[in-house]
Amino acid sequence: MFPRSISQLKNLFVLGVIVLLAVACGTSSTSDKAPTVVEPSGGGGASGAGLPKTNGAAVMAYLKDLDCQGSWQLWPGKGELYEGAEPHGMLLTTYLNKTAFDALADKAGIMPVGSIVVKENYTPDKVLDATTVMYKVAGYNPEINDWFWAKLGNDGAVLAEGQVAGCQTCHGQKKDNDYIWTGPLK
Repeated sequence: MFPRSISQLKNLFVLGVIVLLAVACGTSSTSDKAPTVVEPSGGGGASGAGLPKTNGAAVMAYLKDLDCQGSWQLWPGKGELYEGAEPHGMLLTTYLNKTAFDALADKAGIMPVGSIVVKENYTPDKVLDATTVMYKVAGYNPEINDWFWAKLGNDGAVLAEGQVAGCQTCHGQKKDNDYIWTGPLK
C-alpha cells in the first residue's frame, strides 16, 4: 500500500509533478465544456475571437483546453526551467501563444491585443508551485497597456486575478518593454 523504497517514492514524486503540470497548463480537456470566451470587439477578427474572459477560472480553462505546453512556443533563448527570481520562482518556463510569439519574433516592441504569456513557476526542486499569466485585452486596463494578470495555484485555484497591484507595480518597472521582464521585445 505504501512505497517501500526510494525508487518508489521518486516514481510517486514524478507522477505528482506530471499531474500538477496537467492541471496548470497541460493535457487537453475531455470535458464537454468549451472554454469561456470573449466576444470579438468591433469588426471581429483574431483580437478577441476565441479568447478567454478576464477572470482566472476562464484563463485556466482556456490554457488547459489548448494544451499550451504542447502547442505554444517557449520564450526564445530561455528553454525550460531557466533561472528565475521571486516572486515567481527559482526556476521558470515561459510559453507564448502565437500572437505573442509572432510579435516577439518580429521585434514589434509591444505585444498586440490577444497576446498571452504563461510562466510556470517552480521551486528549486523542480516542483511546480504556481502559474502566472499576462493576457492583453483591448480596453481592459489602458493605464497598464491593457494587461490582465492571473496567478493560478498548482491545484488550479485562482490565487490572484485582474488588475493585481503587486503585478502592476513590479511590471511597471518595465513599462518601456510593454511591462514584460522575460526579455526585450525589440
